[in-house]
Amino acid sequence: MEERQEVAKTDSQIFAFLGTDEARVKEDALRLARQLTPPENVTFGLEIVHGAAESAEHAATIVRQVIEGIQTLPFFGGDKTVWLQGASFLAENLIGKTATAQAAVDRLAATLEAGLPPGVSFILTAAEIDKRRGFYKKLSTWGKVVTYDLPDTSKTGWQEECMQIVQRRAGLRGMKFDPRALDLFVALTGENSRTLDMEIDKLSTFIGGAGVATEEDIYAVVAQTRAGIIFEIGDALAQRQLPRTLELIDRQLRNGESPISILLAAIVPRVRSLLVAREFDELHGVRVSGAYGSYQTSLKRLPESATAHLPRNKDGSLSVYPVFLAAKACHRFSLSELKSGLRACLEANLKLVTTQTDQRTVLSHLVINLLKRPASSS
Repeated sequence: MEERQEVAKTDSQIFAFLGTDEARVKEDALRLARQLTPPENVTFGLEIVHGAAESAEHAATIVRQVIEGIQTLPFFGGDKTVWLQGASFLAENLIGKTATAQAAVDRLAATLEAGLPPGVSFILTAAEIDKRRGFYKKLSTWGKVVTYDLPDTSKTGWQEECMQIVQRRAGLRGMKFDPRALDLFVALTGENSRTLDMEIDKLSTFIGGAGVATEEDIYAVVAQTRAGIIFEIGDALAQRQLPRTLELIDRQLRNGESPISILLAAIVPRVRSLLVAREFDELHGVRVSGAYGSYQTSLKRLPESATAHLPRNKDGSLSVYPVFLAAKACHRFSLSELKSGLRACLEANLKLVTTQTDQRTVLSHLVINLLKRPASSS
């Protein structure tokens, strides 16, 4: 997720706001549209063309409206802004791949490349765009391009990315997090930038502006997303809190979450991380003694063969944030318990997808078997 970039004053007449963080894309595009269009000229000076195409022919119609808007000056004079909002046909999708849509995009490209009339500006917003095509490659030569992408939560390392952004945004308000509170905040709020900003503002108000936010503060004011409840289930499991784990699972089931989703999103990843952390603890003496960076460094010092199975970031550094979180609680389980627990998760998965056994019962029995025995040293 990229930080907000203010649109500086520029001679450019073409602006593109792209990316999967649609809230931030629309917010900054709207801010720019207001900068370019004086309030007294909004009626005739701002033309918005909605870009969600339902067919290739619809995409061609949208492009034709945009080109006509660019070439038609305001009746009463003055500057004009044309905003192609939420263009869906620029992506690599069924409509975007059609010859009709591609020909329309080529016509738009030719219009932009030829230069806009004096006083006319063009704004493009799109969640996805095919970066292999000439239109995208030329955008930055025609004007200013800003991209706001949400972290991909299906890939490793998204938590670290969110943590850095949260720390920067909190810092602007004079606020800091203690380490555990930062872990919890990111887990509860997820990756959506609008949610992050809203919850940081709430938290800053709650603690009185500048100060250090604690876990208690987070639980007191931060609204829980689905990702947050999933995190809490895993955290309660890691702490061997059986009643709490069952309560959270039951709450999520009542909210409509499927047992298989809870198993695969909350339980299996946490048990696997606990097992990895416990193995590093017992076999290599790697324990949590500080912040995430120091734990990451401790693992980096190990022989490459010991960490070859761990996920990595694009730069090759270890991406072990879930293991770091699990390392704080792995001492509550023996190595043999965790190995048995992972096998039990596999068996529960098979029961959920291949038998008619009551799914809530399968999940409850799994959790009880995972947590009922007190931890013992191995």
